[in-house]
Amino acid sequence: MWHMLLYPFHIYSLPKLNLGVNPASSKSRWWLISAYNSTSLEQGIPLKIDERITYAILGSGSVGFLVAKELAQRGRMFSIIDKNAKRVETLRDQNFDAHVGDITKDAVITELLTPDLEIVMILSSDADANTKALSVIKERKPDVFVIVRAVDPLSKDKLEELGADAVVYPSALIASATLHDLQKAESQRSANRLHGILKSIKKLGILVHDNPDPDSIASALALAQIAASVDTEAAIIYHGEISRQENRAFVNLLDIDLVHVDEVDPSEYDMLALVDSGTPGANNPLTSLDKVGIIIDHHGIPEQRVLYTDIRDVGSTATILTNYLDELDIDIDKRLATALLYGIRIDTHDYKKHVTPADLAAAMKLMQLSDREILNQIESPTMSMETLDIIGEAIHNKHISGSYLVSCVGFMHNVDALAQAADYVLNLEGVTAVAIFGLNEEKIHISARSKDIRVNIGTVMSQAFGDIGSAGGHSNAAAAQIPLGVFTGVRDRKTLLSLVEEVVTRRFYTEIGVERDE
Repeated sequence: MWHMLLYPFHIYSLPKLNLGVNPASSKSRWWLISAYNSTSLEQGIPLKIDERITYAILGSGSVGFLVAKELAQRGRMFSIIDKNAKRVETLRDQNFDAHVGDITKDAVITELLTPDLEIVMILSSDADANTKALSVIKERKPDVFVIVRAVDPLSKDKLEELGADAVVYPSALIASATLHDLQKAESQRSANRLHGILKSIKKLGILVHDNPDPDSIASALALAQIAASVDTEAAIIYHGEISRQENRAFVNLLDIDLVHVDEVDPSEYDMLALVDSGTPGANNPLTSLDKVGIIIDHHGIPEQRVLYTDIRDVGSTATILTNYLDELDIDIDKRLATALLYGIRIDTHDYKKHVTPADLAAAMKLMQLSDREILNQIESPTMSMETLDIIGEAIHNKHISGSYLVSCVGFMHNVDALAQAADYVLNLEGVTAVAIFGLNEEKIHISARSKDIRVNIGTVMSQAFGDIGSAGGHSNAAAAQIPLGVFTGVRDRKTLLSLVEEVVTRRFYTEIGVERDE
């Protein structure tokens, strides 16, 4: 959790401190002091700070004043010290406990350091005064938490060396907030534009990537909900199989309607949307962008020239769709919230990989709306014997060169099990990228994973196999399918398997940049 610190028109965050203070106690409770101390050092009379204060603000310019207003709203007991007598008088007129004092004077700091003082915020615009006050406070009472205002970026290191527990640079915060507001405005414009496009058509086909995962399916479900809000009919179309146990449980328990691409006539739709997939033929059955008007994806896929493209560097496509729903003020029911939350969790590996603040914000919103019981059921499915066998084959047949692993599991039916095997062997000690592949009657299927920041596995797969099949993905996960037609004439299954293993392994290692160890 975070305390909120206000600057003009914006809210910023500072870490919440666990200081053992009971908010209900008389020491931490804000109370209005009607008879303020009107003395000052300028009059030759010692400054007198109420010993019950727990917070102090040194410097009451625009920054200090706004912090004081926020602390008052939060019910904190504090005093303000500023050397400007007129400014102090103005603060007193607004019922603040303000005192005239020069924060560079030892006597002022000595009077400030009352027994119950816990946090000091040094917020004046005078860099030398801030440095002097910090030095004296940390020398006299080192356990006090001190937040100091830096007047320029270069003073941050010096203030930290002197013991500042936190350093704030208002100009940087204002710039950051401006960019945040800019992103907010861009997000609103994107959502409204998408809404307008959907409103202009009657029937939308939403195409997810091959053998779709929960992020892809949940995102498509959310886009269908947005389409429904403008009375546009939408269908979720997939290619390949949904054979992984968790994914089947996800679709079945949430009662998500999907249509296989073999059952679809593209001419039925006014427009196609690519969701969680950005390039024709890259882990999807498209051969061109004909009829594709919308592309929504994450992780920096090269932008394609279509009517609407939204590609953001976030952990999941479901985060983008959650943002749309929020911007368009479309209700998220329990079923959709559960789907989107699970999609974010899967693509960010339980918020541990490639997660961004946007993913966490979306997940926090969805968590309050989701069905915990269904989530538990999705996450605890049974594992098929074929999946277990494929994982075993991937381990048994592994070939490692450097930190890169390739393994052929032979002939198989459950394509989704390759992804589970790839996830599993990536956890082997010393392994940073893997490619697990197998064959069915029509294609070679390859599933790849990477945790090596030097390797964009989506690019590796596209360049290694894109010329003989379809391939693509993201920086940490990708897939490829190669038609067996390239091996026309090979009848013997053992010979075919040997040739496939040689070609896939050689191409993968060559593209990733390592020699194959014999």
